[in-house]
Parts: sequence; structure tokens; C-alpha cells
Amino acid sequence: MTSQLLLPPNPFTRPVSAKVFLTGDDLTLKRKSNQATRVSNGFSLRAKAALRSNHSSSVEIPNQWYNLIADLSVKPPPPLHPKTFEPIKPEDLSHLFPNELIKQEATLERFINIPEEVLEIYKLWRPTPLIRAKRLEKLLQTPARIYFKYEGGSPAGSHKPNTAVPQAYYNAKEGVKNVVTETGAGQWGSSLAFASSLFGLDCEVWQVANSYHQKPYRRLMMETWGAKVHPSPSDLTEAGRKILESDPSSPGSLGIAISEAVEVAARNEDTKYCLGSVLNHVLLHQTVIGEECIKQMEDFGETPDVIIGCTGGGSNFAGLSFPFIREKLKGNISPVIRTVEPSACPSLTKGVYAYDFGDTAGLTPLMKMHTLGHDFIPDPIHAGGLRYHGMAPLISHVYEQGFMEAISIPQIECFQGAIQFARAEGIIPAPEPTHAIAATIREALRCKETGEAKVILMAMCGHGHFDLSSYDKYLKGELVDLSFSEDKIRESLSKVPHVV
Repeated sequence: MTSQLLLPPNPFTRPVSAKVFLTGDDLTLKRKSNQATRVSNGFSLRAKAALRSNHSSSVEIPNQWYNLIADLSVKPPPPLHPKTFEPIKPEDLSHLFPNELIKQEATLERFINIPEEVLEIYKLWRPTPLIRAKRLEKLLQTPARIYFKYEGGSPAGSHKPNTAVPQAYYNAKEGVKNVVTETGAGQWGSSLAFASSLFGLDCEVWQVANSYHQKPYRRLMMETWGAKVHPSPSDLTEAGRKILESDPSSPGSLGIAISEAVEVAARNEDTKYCLGSVLNHVLLHQTVIGEECIKQMEDFGETPDVIIGCTGGGSNFAGLSFPFIREKLKGNISPVIRTVEPSACPSLTKGVYAYDFGDTAGLTPLMKMHTLGHDFIPDPIHAGGLRYHGMAPLISHVYEQGFMEAISIPQIECFQGAIQFARAEGIIPAPEPTHAIAATIREALRCKETGEAKVILMAMCGHGHFDLSSYDKYLKGELVDLSFSEDKIRESLSKVPHVV
């Protein structure tokens, strides 16, 4: 079901931001520059929450990351060595990652302390706000209550610094001089460039060619923070040259860019590889989002009925949802947890659950995940950060265990929802979270039909200030829906390694 494009009924009503405090019988509204929660267009719900609890407390940055694996009765399958098909050993990863991140990748501990140096940098933008989207509710005429956790206030404009900072910190602490990585839309690459600049690391980034040309200002952000940026595929690596030989105009993919970065890290002893999604330690770092949000929802006196987020590799979605899954496992809450992926790259909804490489060239360990095949190159949709052939193994495992559900949505419906959201709430979203917005609007309109006053919690992982060329295409009517080819996927899946 798609929604009609509606405009806000009163464009001159400004959203109001305030913190609510209870003093005796009076409510004192005090503005705070670094608030943790706010309600757009009014204080009524927030005030009622304060009255119910008789207090309102500021949410602080969590001092620990949460590891969902510790609470899963069925543990996820281990990654395998690509040559022996045996479970990977820590020493097998030492040429790519610092020791502390290797430990975090395999840990069964429930909580991991966040280093003080990392917390100090987190304070530049955390805690991030949980916002009641009351103007959007009014626009949709829905009885649902919509909240979104907004990560766009970080220096790079997305959730990615939540893991870029600790990754740069652990590399610098172990004496690493250079880090390399891949990036799609550029949110991860700019985040690692930012974090590297803080810890004196040289940073080199392979950006998917389609996004490299679509989003020049993200490249400039990376270069401003000192990174060296290459379009991928490039002629600088064997993996890149091989792709260019077969397709000189290849739009690239995250899988190809990963291959190029991993190849460079593997052949240089003073260089380590950083990954912006997919791996366990990356998802671990992102749980600061959900840990904050649980407390913020309590401040509002609310419990989510539906939790929605977009997925490419899965770090943003995991960051919000994993702490809530913990509470669901405890029996404290029972929300529907729904991930949304692009119709042109539907790894969860159309892929197979199998061991596959995390990159195109087959340089990474084999991971049990939902995959479209490691050499699948998605069509060049504008949500560049979601153009990945696989899914985080831990998210795939959680999906297989039945703790979440998945849907896919085409990009025109996503941009339609983004315009509604931007004109109601004032924030222009990145193309990636437009998928979550579109799914949230679908759910809110279902509530309008049924009369249910559900509480919908949405992950808003970043702003779209450097994605305006995508909005330009949509507003001019030039954006088209791109979909996967069944034949293309069948061919790609035929190359997935057979692991018994």
C-alpha cells in the first residue's frame, strides 16, 4: 500500500523543542541546548508523561555496549576460513583488525565497557534526541503515535561515528598508522575520516563509483578530514582491475569496494581494515542508540508496539533494535520489530541463508548470512548505503530465529514518504532511512484504518543534506523504481560456496 502525498495543514506552525520538569503542581518548561528528548509541535504528551511519572530525568550516554549474543539461547553460526571451511581463529583476523576488535567480534560477554576516550568524543553529539513526530501524525490523520530516534546530529551526519570512533581508537592504541575502508553513500567513509583525524591515523577510502559521482560533497567531507578517496572499482587493486576488465563502466558495489580495501590491508603490515557494518563488533558499538532510546521512551511513558529501521548491512537497525530485543526476550515488552530493505537489493526477503563471502573477490571469511550472492551488483539506487549483497550475520540469525520480520520497498515510495516527512518535521532524511519512513507511514495509515493507537518507533539514521541530487531527480519526476532481476540473482546465487 502506498500513501498519497499530503502537505502539512499549517505550514506556519513551528515545531517547539523543550524539556518538561515537574515542580509542585506546576509544569515548568525549560529549553535545553543539549536535550535528550523533545516533542514537535507541542508539549501535551510529554507533559502527561511527566505527570504520570512525577519526574523527568535527563538521559545520559550509556557507558557500556550491549552484546545480544549473550542472551540468545541459540548462538549464531561461526565465520569460516575461506580455504579450510573451519571456524575462523583470532590469529586469522590479525592482519585485518586490532586485537581488541577481534575479541569483541567473538565475545560472549553481555556488556562491554566503553573507553573513557571514546565517551569523551561521543559527547560531541550524544545523547541523540528521541522526537515525537506529532506534525507527521497530524498530516497522516492517524491515531498512531510516531517517535523517531535521530542520529543526524553527529559530525558526519549519521549513526556511523558510533563505531568509527572506537575502531579508530583501538587501532591507534595498538600503534596502527593507516586504516583503509570502503563506503557506499559516503556516510561511513566520512565517519572514519573524521575519527581518524582525531587519533592521528591516515585514512584511505574506496567509495562505490556510483555514489562517488552522485555525492561529491561526501567525498569532499572525507578529504576535508584528511582521507584519500578512490572510486571503486579502481585500477589500484587486483580486485578492481578484474572488475573493470569485464565491465569498464561498472557502477561498483559495496562488495567490490570491500575487496579493494581488504586487499590493500592484507598486503601492508602497517595498515588495518575498518568495516562500517555487518560484523558483530560494529553492531555492538551501535547499541548506544537503543540503550539511550529505551530510557527516552520511559521518559515519555511509552512502550513501542512497532520498531522500524532500514537495513543494508544492518548496523543502524541493530543499534536501535538489539537492546529492545533483549527486553523482548525478558518478557518485558512485545513489539513487532520490522526491518526495511530496498526492492532492488532485497537480501533478507529474496536472498538465501547460506555461507558466503562478505566481498566480491572472495577475500573475507565465509559468513552465514542472507545473501544475493557475493558477486551480485545491485542496480544504482540512490540509497547507496543499502547496496550490499548480504546482511549482517547476527541480524540474519535473529531473523531466522523469528525475532524480527522484513519487508522491501521501492525507492519512489520511499522518496514520497521522505518529502512528507521533511515538510512536516523539517528534517531532510538521507535516502537510506526513507525506507523506514515509508514503512512507518504504511503502518500509521493502517492504524488510521483500524483505529489502533499504536506507538511506532523509527530509526532515523542520518540527514540527506549531501543527497539533494537524489531529491532533485524525484522532484523533477526523473526517479525510477529499479528492481532486481530474478535471472541475475539466480546466476549470482549459483556461485555461493557450497559448505556442508
